[in-house]
Amino acid sequence: MTSLYPSKPSVGAEELAMVQEVFDSSWLGLGSFVGRFESEIEKYIGGGIAVAVNTGTSALHLALESIGVGKGDEVIVPSLTFCASVQAITALGAKPVFCEVSCDDLCIDVEDAASRISPRTKAIVPVHYCGIVSRMDELLALKKIYGVRIVEDAAHAFGSTYKDRPVGSFGDICCFSFDPIKNITCGEGGAIIVHDENHAELIRRKRVLGIDKDGWMRHTGKGRKEYDVTAQGFRYHMSNINAAIGLVQIKKADEFRQKKVELVSQYNRRLSGLNGLALLKWNLSENFPFAYVVRARGGHRDNLKKHLSKRGIHAGLNYIPNHMQSFFKGDSALPVTEQLFKEIITLPLYCELEAEDVGYVINSIEEYFNGCDSEKTILAAKEAVCDEQT
Repeated sequence: MTSLYPSKPSVGAEELAMVQEVFDSSWLGLGSFVGRFESEIEKYIGGGIAVAVNTGTSALHLALESIGVGKGDEVIVPSLTFCASVQAITALGAKPVFCEVSCDDLCIDVEDAASRISPRTKAIVPVHYCGIVSRMDELLALKKIYGVRIVEDAAHAFGSTYKDRPVGSFGDICCFSFDPIKNITCGEGGAIIVHDENHAELIRRKRVLGIDKDGWMRHTGKGRKEYDVTAQGFRYHMSNINAAIGLVQIKKADEFRQKKVELVSQYNRRLSGLNGLALLKWNLSENFPFAYVVRARGGHRDNLKKHLSKRGIHAGLNYIPNHMQSFFKGDSALPVTEQLFKEIITLPLYCELEAEDVGYVINSIEEYFNGCDSEKTILAAKEAVCDEQT
C-alpha cells in the first residue's frame, strides 16, 4: 500500500498532447485556446458567459471589484473556507464579515449571514463546500430583499448542480477554480460566470490590465494595432497552456464525477453509524464531490489523524477558520465554526483511488474507534453546539 493523500490531480498523455499543440502554435499567452475553453465551460454549464482567468482567487477578486466592492464596504463570508475567499475581499480594502456554517454540510448558514447584513453590506460570498451547493434560492431571496450581490465561491463545485441546474447557470456571479486538485484542472486557472455581456466585457478588459484589446485581438483582428487603457485592471488572464489542459479535462468531467460519487458512496455506506463520526449531508445526484470531510467527535480528531498517518494515510484539515487567522482577526466569536474546526478531517478522495484503497482507509478508521473507550467516543455529545442544529 503506497501513501494515500487527501487529493491528487488526474492528468496524463492527452493533456500533454494538447499542450504540445500550444507549443506548436508559438502563441503561449491569452489566445484561441482560452476562447475555446471559455466556450466549453459555457456549453457544460448550459448558461452564462465565461471569462477565464489565471486562478480562482483572481476570479473572486475580479468579480468583487467589477461590482464596485471597495474601501468601507462589507462582504459576508463563511469563516470556514480557504483564505483565498477572504484575501479577495481584503485586497479591495473591504471588510470581511465572518459568518457561521451549517453543521450538516459546512456550507454558509443563511440565517446567520442574514443577521449580519448592514447598510454597508455590498455582497455575500457563499462557499459551496466540498462540492455541496449552498442554499442558493434563499441567498438569492436575500439579494432581492436587501439589494446585496451574491458572488458564489464555487471553487469546489464545478460540475455540481442545484435543483437540477448546473452551478454557474443561475444566480448573480459565480467563480470557479481550476487549480491542480480541483474537480477539473488547468494546472492553474479559474473562471468568472456572469449573465450580462457588458459585465463580461468589463471583466475581460480588467483581466488584461484594463486594455481595450488584448494581444490576441490585436494580432488577429483588423484595424488599428494600438491599444487604450480604459479601466483599472490586473494581469489575471489565463494562458493558452493552461487552457489546453482544461480543454482535455472538461471532456473528462462526467467521468471524474462518476468515479468520485462511487468513492463517496463507499465511504458513506461503511462509515454511516460509526460511533464517533458524523458525516456530511450529501446529495450525490447533484453534488460533484471535491473532497471527503467527516467530523471526528468527542475530541478524537487529532488522535485519529495521527493514527491514520502511521498507516500511510495523510489526512487533511480543511480549513483553519479565517476569523482565527492573525491577519483577519474576526471581531466576534463563531461557536459553531470553532467547534467544527476541532472535528473536521479530510480523507483521501481522487480519481486514481481504487475501492480497496478506500476500504483500507475505512478499516483504519474502524480500527481506531474500536480501540477507544466507548464513553470517550461519545464524550459530552449532548453539550456540543452542533447537536442543537442536527
